Amino acid sequence: MAEKMIAAVFDGRVFYPTEAIALPVNTRVRLSIEILPPDTQTTVSFLATARSLQLQGPLDWSATIDNHLYSQEMKHEI
Repeated sequence: MAEKMIAAVFDGRVFYPTEAIALPVNTRVRLSIEILPPDTQTTVSFLATARSLQLQGPLDWSATIDNHLYSQEMKHEI
């Protein structure tokens, strides 16, 4: 059994790793919690968290987000 320590941030519901983790989707793991003193905890930006998730999607996601979310173009009133 391989063992690796990672740092994570708990948002009240979910633990978010502060670095990318190379594990296949749905890999079962065992977590052991060690609460770090406040001065050693780091604030993680949304962008760093998003990048660590290694999400896949179209390059134009931000420009056409409504199409991707709702599968149709949103009509805007002028």
